[in-house]
Amino acid sequence: MKQVVQHLSNPNPVVEDVPAPRASSGTILVHTQASLVSAGTERMVVDFVEKNLLEKAKSRPDLVKQTVDKARTQGVLQTMEAVRNKLQGAMPLGYSAAGIVIDVGAGVSGFAVGDRVAIGGAGHAEIIRASPTLTAKIPDNVTFEQAAYSTLGAIALQGVRLADIALGERVAVIGLGLLGQLTVQLLRAAGCDVVGFDLQQDRADLALQLGATSASSTSGAFAVACSKATSGRGVDAVLITADTPSHDPVTLAAEVARDKGTVVAVGNVGTHLPRKPYFEKELTFRVSRSYGPGRYDASYEEDGNDYPFGYVRWTEQRNIGAISDLIGQGRLDVDVLTSHKLDINDAPHAYDIITNKTDESFLGVVLTYPEKVSTERTLHLLPPAPPLDVTGDTVSEVRLGVIGAGNYANATLLPIAQKTRHIALTTVVSGGGMTARTTADRFAFRRCSTDYNEVLADDDVNTVALLTRHNLHAKQAAAALDANKHVFVEKPLCLNEDELHDVIAAHQRAQDEERPRSLVVGYNRRFAPFVLTLRKVLDDVHEPLMINARVNAGFIPADHWTQNPLVGGGRLLGEGCHFIDLAIFLAGQVPTQVTTWALGDAGNYCDDNLQINLRFADGSMACIHYLANGDKGFGKELFEVFGGGVAARLDDYRSLTIRGPGVSIDKSARLRPDKGHAGCLAAFAQHLVKGGPSPIPFSEVVLSTATSLAAQRSLQTSEPVDIDWRAWR
Repeated sequence: MKQVVQHLSNPNPVVEDVPAPRASSGTILVHTQASLVSAGTERMVVDFVEKNLLEKAKSRPDLVKQTVDKARTQGVLQTMEAVRNKLQGAMPLGYSAAGIVIDVGAGVSGFAVGDRVAIGGAGHAEIIRASPTLTAKIPDNVTFEQAAYSTLGAIALQGVRLADIALGERVAVIGLGLLGQLTVQLLRAAGCDVVGFDLQQDRADLALQLGATSASSTSGAFAVACSKATSGRGVDAVLITADTPSHDPVTLAAEVARDKGTVVAVGNVGTHLPRKPYFEKELTFRVSRSYGPGRYDASYEEDGNDYPFGYVRWTEQRNIGAISDLIGQGRLDVDVLTSHKLDINDAPHAYDIITNKTDESFLGVVLTYPEKVSTERTLHLLPPAPPLDVTGDTVSEVRLGVIGAGNYANATLLPIAQKTRHIALTTVVSGGGMTARTTADRFAFRRCSTDYNEVLADDDVNTVALLTRHNLHAKQAAAALDANKHVFVEKPLCLNEDELHDVIAAHQRAQDEERPRSLVVGYNRRFAPFVLTLRKVLDDVHEPLMINARVNAGFIPADHWTQNPLVGGGRLLGEGCHFIDLAIFLAGQVPTQVTTWALGDAGNYCDDNLQINLRFADGSMACIHYLANGDKGFGKELFEVFGGGVAARLDDYRSLTIRGPGVSIDKSARLRPDKGHAGCLAAFAQHLVKGGPSPIPFSEVVLSTATSLAAQRSLQTSEPVDIDWRAWR
C-alpha cells in the first residue's frame, strides 16, 4: 500500500510502498478515501527537517542538553551514533482522515466492516490501523472529503469549548487559516458574534462570507473592530488559531479582551505573555490540547479505554463525531475551504504548496485514494538468498528474522547485527508498515512485513530476534522454537511464572528434534570486555563475595508502556533483570533467596526506587539499588565487588579498577564504553554456526529469569522469597 513518509534525513516527503497493517486486538482497519493535509502541524514538521543541524539545535535546546548529558555519561562516539540513528529515522505525516472499515480486531465493539468513519491521529496511508476511541461514524450525507476535516474540526471545537463561551457573547479569532475558518463557523453556530483577524485579506474576506461580523487584515483595524463590537468593553474571549512562533498574537489578544476575559491558544503560537495587560485585566490564558479529553492518554488512545459519558461528555472521539454531524446538518461548510484536491501519489506536491515552494494560494489541501488497494503484508525488496547449507545442529549462516523495529532495534541491535560475521538480515517485522519498510531499507533486509507469523513460516529464516514489547516475548519465543527457529530475546524472557513454564516446555520440545534449537536472552552485560576481565579475576577468589550495584536509571512516567504491569511488567522485570543477571554472573553461584523493597513513593515513581538483596549458595551477597529519583547526568551503572582481598570497581563500563593479591588493573574506555551488545550477538552467531555450548546456557537464562520473578514477588509481598533452582531445571 501507499503511505506518505517524512524521512528525517530528507527534507522532501515521499510516497512509499509499505506492507499493509493487520487488525490487531483492540484496533480496526480502515481503507482511506480522503485525508486532509495540515498546513500547521505538518508544515512545522517539514520545516524542521529542512533545517541544518545548527538550526535544529537552536530550535530544540532541550534535546541539545540531553545530547550533552548522554555524551558525558555514555561517551562521545556512542552519543554520536545515537544522534545519527535519530536523524536516519522517519515519521508518518497526517492526522485527519476518513474511509471505510475493512476489518475489526478482537475485542472491538461498535464498529463493523463497511462502516463509514472519520479517524483522528492517523497518517496519509491507503490503509490505516485505527484506535476505536479515535474513530467516529459519519452520517450518510457526508462525503469522505468532507469527513476528512473532522479531526481538524475537533481541534477547533475543543478550543471553543475551553473558551467557555455563552450564547450572544462576542469572540475574537486571531488567525483565519483552516483552523480559524472552522472556529469562526463553530462560534456562529453557537450563537456568538465573531470578529476575525488575519494578515491575508482573502482569508479575512472568507471569514466574512462564513459568518464573521467583521474581519480585518491589520491589527489596528482589528482592535478598532473589537472595541466597536463591544462598546469599548473588549471581547469576552479570544481564540488564537494562528500558526507562528511570534508572541504578537498573545499580546494582541490581551489588547482586545475585556476585563476578566479568556484567551485560548489553539494554534502553535509563541506564549510569552506580557504581564501588565494580563495582570491588569486579570485574564485567563488557556492552551488547548488538540482534539479534546483523551489526548496523550495512552489508556484512552492506545488501549481503547473510553471515558464514561456521564462524566466526560466530550472526548476526542465525540468531538470528531460532532464535527461530522455538524457538516451533515449543513451548519459547517468545509467544501468552501478546499482549495486543492490531489491524488495520494501527488502528495509531495501538496507539501510544496503548504510550504510555499509554489506561488499557489491555498487553504484546504485534500488527498484522495484509489478504490482498490494492496493488502499485502510482506514486501520483497531484494532477491531471495541461496538455499541454506545445514549440517547437523549447525547452520552455514544465521538468516535472521527480526520481530520488532523500535528504538532498541534501530539504535542498538541492528547496527551491530549488520556488521556481525555470519549474520544475514532477512526479514524485519513491525506492526507499522512504515517502520518496517524504513528499517528494511536502512539495514538492507530482503523483506519487510507486518505479520510475524510469516517469519515463523519462512524456511529461509532460521533464527528470530524478538524485540517486541515485553508481554509478547514468551508467547513469541515459544512459537518460534516450535517453528524450528533459534531465538534471541531482548530481556525480559517473560512476565510471570506460567509464561516461564511455557518457554521451558517449548525449549524442551526443541531439544527433541533432529536439529536442537537454542534460545538466549540479551543479557549483554555478561559480554562487556570489562566485565569479562573482572570475572576472570574473580575466578581465583575462593570465598564469598560482597557485590554492590547502583543503577541510576532515571525517571519514566507512569503512563509509559513499560510501567503497565500487563505490557511492560514494570521496571524491575523490564530492566532490573539485567542487573540481577549480572550479579549472578559475577558471583558465579546459584541465588537462594531474594528480598526486594521499594522506597515507598509509588505515587511518583511506580515503585521504581528499589533495593534488591540477593543471597547465594556459597554465602555471597549482592545488593542492587535501582533508582529513578536521580539526575540522569550523574552516570548510570556502578558495580563494586569485594572478596578474598580483591576490591573492584566498574563505573559505567568506562573505567575498571581492580586491586588485590598480585592484581592491579586500571582500564578506561571514555569515547566508546562497551556494554557487551556486540559480544553477545557475535557469541550467539558463532554458537549457531560453529556449534559448541550456548554463550548463555539455557539453565542460566531460566535461573536469572526465575530470580527476577522472585524479586518481583518479594516486592509485592514485602517478604523474602526463597529460590528453589531445582524446580526450574
